[in-house]
Amino acid sequence: MTKLSININKPALIRNARGGNLPNLSQIVKDCERFGAQGITVHPRPDERHVTYADVPTIKQVATTEYNIEGYPTNNWLALVLKTKPTQATLVPDPPEALTSNAGWDTIKYQSFLKEVLQSLKEANIRSSLFIDNDLNKIEMAKKLGADRIELYTGPYAEQYNAHPTAAIEPYQKAAIYANEIGLGINAGHDLNLENLKYFAKNIPNLKEVSIGHALWCDAIYLGLENTIMMYRRLL
Repeated sequence: MTKLSININKPALIRNARGGNLPNLSQIVKDCERFGAQGITVHPRPDERHVTYADVPTIKQVATTEYNIEGYPTNNWLALVLKTKPTQATLVPDPPEALTSNAGWDTIKYQSFLKEVLQSLKEANIRSSLFIDNDLNKIEMAKKLGADRIELYTGPYAEQYNAHPTAAIEPYQKAAIYANEIGLGINAGHDLNLENLKYFAKNIPNLKEVSIGHALWCDAIYLGLENTIMMYRRLL
């Protein structure tokens, strides 16, 4: 079964807009897990506009499911991950000023840099994942560099899904089949939602985890958090 990991950056963004501690992220984590989340994802950025570096160890103390810390592997980010020891660390190639992640790693161009970071994670017994596009050569390099998993960047799939679902899923199927063949675990994330998630999960073999944040929190405004999480779980 594909696990649902919920990214809690959006409630952190709301909290930071007013200061104080509303909503309380620790309670958010507890409630998400109580309602059916099988993982918690955070993406602390250098400007700390949503989840802050101080939030990361606090969440580790309350989370009882898999804990995934994603982000660009600066020295400060990597030090935080190695100290916190989450279940998984997802390396994302976005610059500090980016609003959201919108491309996967060029694992060939940055192989020396990534290999060193991945080795640090392996020595700390932290499962690693590389945010990546559907380029088979880059997926092959991810395996050679020592990544445990890849996270398929699903933005292009989401953009094409309504008009051409078959064409939208095809490159992801090919990427997933190849990743399975070479022994890489498969995660996925970005713009997956209640409309396109079921089709994606049904057509990607051995999909281990999806990380969903923005769409899920938008749905929760209208549908309620518990109901929304249950709806996403049913699709998986």
